[in-house]
This record gives sequence, C-alpha cells and structure tokens, in this order.
Amino acid sequence: MNPLPPPGTPGYTQALLADDPLWLTIVKVIAVFGLLIFMTLFMIWLERKVVGRMQQRPGPNWNGPFGLLQSLADGLKLAFKEDIRPVLADKFVFFIAPVLSTIPAFVAFAVIPLGPEVSIFGNHTALQVADLPVGILVVLACSSVGVYGIVLAGWASGSPYPLLGSLRSAAQVISYELALGLAIIGVVLYAGSLSTADIVSAQQNGWYIWLLPVSFVVFAISMVGETNRAPFDLPEAESELVGGFHTEYSSLKFALFFLAEYVNMVTLSAVATTLFLGGWMAPWPLSLIPGVNSGWLPVVWFISKMFVFLFVFIWLRGTLPRQRYDQFMRLGWKILIPVSLVWILAVSTLRVLRTEYGTLSAPVVLLIGAVVLVVAVVVAVLLPDRASQDEAPDEPVVVSDYPVPPLDLTVPTSPPRRRRAAPPTREKAAVGSGDRTEGDA
Repeated sequence: MNPLPPPGTPGYTQALLADDPLWLTIVKVIAVFGLLIFMTLFMIWLERKVVGRMQQRPGPNWNGPFGLLQSLADGLKLAFKEDIRPVLADKFVFFIAPVLSTIPAFVAFAVIPLGPEVSIFGNHTALQVADLPVGILVVLACSSVGVYGIVLAGWASGSPYPLLGSLRSAAQVISYELALGLAIIGVVLYAGSLSTADIVSAQQNGWYIWLLPVSFVVFAISMVGETNRAPFDLPEAESELVGGFHTEYSSLKFALFFLAEYVNMVTLSAVATTLFLGGWMAPWPLSLIPGVNSGWLPVVWFISKMFVFLFVFIWLRGTLPRQRYDQFMRLGWKILIPVSLVWILAVSTLRVLRTEYGTLSAPVVLLIGAVVLVVAVVVAVLLPDRASQDEAPDEPVVVSDYPVPPLDLTVPTSPPRRRRAAPPTREKAAVGSGDRTEGDA
C-alpha cells in the first residue's frame, strides 16, 4: 500500500480510492447505477405529483400507495410497445443515438463524492467511485458528449422536425456550456483544484454559494439550459416541432432519452451541491454538532441538498412558460457569458491582491463586485435595443388585404385601417340593374 497523505489535504481521496479492491469498485458502480435508476423513477412521480398540486389536480394516485408505482408501470408499458423505425432513417445511427445520450449521464456521476471516508466490509474507502485530478472536466466532457446523441438522433430520423430540434440542441450546448464552464472557474480558483473531493474539503470554513454568488446564479441558470428543461426545452418544443428530436422514436429507445434527461438533472444537481453547497457537509447550525460529518450520515445531507435543486427544476416547469429562441440565445450570449467574464476578472484580481498584499478582505470586495454586476445586468436588460430601433423603417408598414404578417417581424403600434372598396359608378350600377332586369324578364 502507498503511504496516504494527511486527511483533508489535496490528493488524499485519490490515494485512498487507489487502494480499493476490484470487487469494491464494482459494488460502488452497481450502487450508483441503482441510485440513479431509483432517482429517475422517483423524480417522474414527484414531478407529476408536484405539478398536479400546482394545477389543483391529484396527479398519479392509482398504482401503488400514493401512486408511487406509476413510473414503474409507465416504464413497463414502454418496454412492450412496438419499436418503429422510419424508412428513411439511418439504421445504425438511429440505434446508437439514445445510447450515446444515456451512457455519459451515468459516467459523469462517478466523480461525485457522496460522503466522507467510511468502512465497507473492513475496507476504508470514500463514498465515491473515482476521484480524478480533473474531475470537473469529466463532468463537462460527459455533458458535451451527451448532446451528440440528441444531434445524431435528429439527423438519423430522416424527418425535418427532429432535425430542427437537433440543430437547436447543438446551438444550445455551445451557448450554455460556455457559461457553465465559466461559472466553475471561480470555484476552481478558490479551491485550487479540479478534483471534486478537494473542492468539498475546501468548503469546510464556508460554502462557495456565499463567497461566489454570481458564479452560483450563472451555474444554476446554465444548468437548466443544459438539461433541456422548461423554460429552456426548445429542442423538444411540442408547439412547433411536434416532439423535437425524439419524434420518430418509440419503445425502449424513447425511454432511454427520457432516462438520460432525468439522470442529467440528478447529476447536475449533485455537481451544483458539490461546487456551491459544501457537498456532503451538514448545513449550519447542524455542522456544530460533533459527528454529523462522519460515517454514513453525510449521505443524507448530500441527497437533501440535491433534492432542493430537483424541486426547483419541477417548480420552474410548473410556473414559467417556454421562452422564444431569440430570447434564449440572448440570455446566454449577451448576459450570462459577459457577466461570467467580468466576474472571473474580479475574482482573479481579488486573489492576486490577497496573495500579494493582503490589504482587502474577501467579503467586502466580493460584495462590491456583486453589486456592480447586478447593476450592469439590470441596465443591460432594461436598456432598449437601440440597434433594432435604428433598423426600424421610418415609413409606415403597408399591410395588404391578405392575412400575411410583416416580413421583418415588427408589430405596428396601431392596427392599420383596411382600405374601403370604391363605391360603384353610375355606369356599373346601370349595367348591373340592366342585367338584373333582363334576368327577371
């Protein structure tokens, strides 16, 4: 056995997991897989129940106590449905696309620390499958690869609506993956490591949600966009794309896309808990009680924090309408990314000042930076778009008699008046009266 570094130091969890026997690693993999499957079934039931409560209806209440077996019944029903493949679909890519979306969602959870060091059948190990020096980059890589499954599913279906949904996914991951990565940089600067276990250990004196509030807000918004959840579920917008990228899928292939969406929700909620809420550490004032951060009890704290994010996912779906695509892109490129870049500059400057001079305290500088960023965001949102005003034509928009909307997508301030038909002349009236007379005769 290799000598272990002192507990709580960088690299301790990596050295501890390196001595795990093969059977223990397999047990951890099976346990994580079972946890994610159970969380998916429970989240489907919880979402239907909570949204039903918001809409004043009971939700699932027939299969099992409180309807808890409804998700299992739906999964069995999907398994026995007929598997249909379109004639124009690419056979191999059509089959591999849902698998490519599901596997990275499971792999990303392997670097999440669920708890501290424990003893399993006499072996001292950490409640984590693997701890890599670049653990956060593994999560970002898995989320990026998962989108390829959506893109390939839309392309291989041989239908225009799934293709449009897949193209939206490609643009979405470029926009919000950048904001998600920029939000993580502040955490990495303060923790001094990309390892998820080291990031949790660095939050013993305070959670990063209070130290890096702007990074947390940007990460939370980007997390919703990354998982294609409402109000950012544009790749599968039913109103204009039928069902989106999975329109042509059925049976277990459709179930895999559904599984990937909920597993991504659980994984990103676990990542947010690890980065900003102290991971498996107990919240204050429970953290003052001796022994609450040791043994198997921290797993309860971790799952409880994770459920807070999962409930917000459901809450947003039940309350906010879907955004337009231009609003979605504007939020990512014109607000989240610039705010993240300015925030990284402020955090980096603070780190240099504290390292070199030690004259400014972190809470004061971060509070000033947060106020400046909030003011900048409010001004950017409330300021009218001058470019659109300059491009607006000075002449009034001429609307024809046909019900065609304006081609420049501008709505006139007042509805135009319809042109009245010219009154008939005396000659036309005489001809018309003469025809009627002859017809009557």
